[in-house]
Amino acid sequence: MLIRTEIGVDAASIDSLLRRCFDDSAEAELVQQLREDGLLTLGMVATDDEGQVLGYAAFSPVTLNDEDKGWVVLAPLAVDERMRGDGLGKKLIYEGMDALNEFGYSAIFVLGDPMYYGRYGFAPAARHQLRCRWPGSEAAFQVYPLAELAFDGVQGQIDFSAPFNRL
Repeated sequence: MLIRTEIGVDAASIDSLLRRCFDDSAEAELVQQLREDGLLTLGMVATDDEGQVLGYAAFSPVTLNDEDKGWVVLAPLAVDERMRGDGLGKKLIYEGMDALNEFGYSAIFVLGDPMYYGRYGFAPAARHQLRCRWPGSEAAFQVYPLAELAFDGVQGQIDFSAPFNRL
């Protein structure tokens, strides 16, 4: 198993993985649109010995009150059904965190299961007076700071890039 940054030839295998892992094609179409719009900050893949993508984590920019703060959102995260329970999602998240930290990003947001993402240090964004546009998402909207002072003096609505509006 190799975990690395995605490259162009991975696109078809990523698309196939996303279509297998989710009930509809929304996540696959989201990643394709993010890629086409130049809004895919980072894509981490886990591949087998033949180069088949078995896990994927996408990171794209978010803004705070229409201002770029060097923050990203993790979405989607997908692991092939055969590989679930082996810690592959954790490895993709941590590799992504390391890469984004090296690139100077200061926070990662996620909209997902608090029990799952809480294991990796994500905490409710509401603790920092940060919210997203989706009503009722307070518990699921979480953040992981990559920099100590990432949230000093800020509050408001986190806006995802336009392709997320189609979900």
